[in-house]
Amino acid sequence: MAICACAGPAPETTPNTKVFIPTVVDAAMSWHLPTYANVLHGMRLLQDGPPTRSATLAIARTILYTNSKLAPVDALELADATERAARAQDLPPEFLAATLLQESAFDPRALSAAGAIGIAQFMPETAADAGIDPFDPFESIRGAASLLGSYVRAYDTTYPNPITAALAAYNAGPGAVAAYHGIPPYAETHAYINDVIDRWAKITGYEKPIERQ
Repeated sequence: MAICACAGPAPETTPNTKVFIPTVVDAAMSWHLPTYANVLHGMRLLQDGPPTRSATLAIARTILYTNSKLAPVDALELADATERAARAQDLPPEFLAATLLQESAFDPRALSAAGAIGIAQFMPETAADAGIDPFDPFESIRGAASLLGSYVRAYDTTYPNPITAALAAYNAGPGAVAAYHGIPPYAETHAYINDVIDRWAKITGYEKPIERQ
C-alpha cells in the first residue's frame, strides 16, 4: 500500500512491524516542515486510509486525529519510535501510545501547570533520575516505556491486572499503589485509567486482524 506520493513507492510492510519509508526518514527528523513540501504530498492517507496491519500506522493515525498541530511526517516518526520503545519493554505498542496520547497528545513541548514536561509529562526530578531530557521526544518515549515496563513487571505477580496497576503508578505514583495495595481510590486516577483504555481501543480499532493461512 502506498502511503505517500513520494519519489518512489513505499516498500510493503509486514504485520505489526516498523514502517520503512526511506523518502521521509531524513525529513521526519526536522520538526514542522512547511505543508507545501513535496515530501508531505499525499500524507493525508495516514489519516484516512483503510484498516492496517501495522501498529505504527494505526498509532500515527490516532496521533493525527488527536493533535492536529503535528505534521503527518512527525506523527509517523513518533509512532515508529513508540512502537520500537514498547516492543523493547515487551509492552503492547498501542498501550504505550494510548498513555502518551492521554499525557500530552504527543506534544513534544507540552508543559503542565504542575511543571510536568514533554510528551511523557515527566516531572523534572523524575526525568533527572531516569537520565533523560524531558523535552527530547524520543528520549521521553523511551523513558516512558522503560518506566511503564518496570511497573508492569513489578506488578505482574501481585495484582490481577498489572497494566491498570502500572497506569495507576504512572499517574498517582508507585507509593500510592503500594499504600492502597492496588489502584488508589482517587477519582482522577480512575478517570485516567479509563481514558487510556479507551484510547487503546481506538488505536486497535484502526488495525485489522492478521489473516491466518
